[in-house]
Amino acid sequence: MHDYILTLSCPDRTGIVHAVTGWLLKQQGNILEAQQYGDPETEHFFLRIHFGLPTAATPADLRERFDIVARAFNMQAQIHDAQKPARLLLLASKQGHCLNDLLFRWRAKQLAVDIVGVVSNHDTHQDMVKSYGLPYYHYPVTATTKTAQEQKVLQLVDELQVDLVVLARYMQILSPHACEVLNGRAINIHHSFLPSFKGARPYHQAHARGVKIIGATAHYVTADLDEGPIIEQDVAHVDHAMTPAALIRIGSDIESRVLARAVRLHVEHRILLNGHRTVVFR
Repeated sequence: MHDYILTLSCPDRTGIVHAVTGWLLKQQGNILEAQQYGDPETEHFFLRIHFGLPTAATPADLRERFDIVARAFNMQAQIHDAQKPARLLLLASKQGHCLNDLLFRWRAKQLAVDIVGVVSNHDTHQDMVKSYGLPYYHYPVTATTKTAQEQKVLQLVDELQVDLVVLARYMQILSPHACEVLNGRAINIHHSFLPSFKGARPYHQAHARGVKIIGATAHYVTADLDEGPIIEQDVAHVDHAMTPAALIRIGSDIESRVLARAVRLHVEHRILLNGHRTVVFR
């Protein structure tokens, strides 16, 4: 059995599921998993079906066959090969907890992805990345070289046929051009339960304000800084006795977990955009 994942969104109306499952029946498809959601506010319908076929087909061929259904319901639809791992490029700066976590999960086969390399504006993690047998691209950034450096990153994305760029605590703001090029295929981890403390030393700001929870937010990258569609969030309860160092330690653990979950949801094609929000099928 060869398995694929169909995701779609469209204006909600009767007959959508009947049309999709009818098409699958004509393909001799077997549904392995199906999830759906109709949003009463936007009046849009969202569907994810993991299905198997008795003979192999390319996703492009299946999309062409499905087009008659998609056009009839004004669908935005995608079909993916469920067995083909996504190709990831990781971007990091000096903090390495999220980077190391993703590399470990990849090496331990906890994430079904192909990591094709790591880009950093520092050489801090070069030895660690090379110990995993991966290429390390050290692209330093200055005020005068930022545009050229970013273009090198985008060129690398093309050359390595990258499906997803993961900003694993990459402390550089992407330009509107880069955000447009990477639209829907770049995920960032933010060091707070958004919206919260922005700027430098967020955990020190949180400590000074006496917060009782800290957290992290994974979201898609857009030109609106830290305001892209949210994919995953988590929090931990803290108290008055905890130092900023303790908050950083707890926060680093949350960031790593949240980013890994967001990456997994994306590569398993479980996220559909609903305006500025996301529909996430668990």
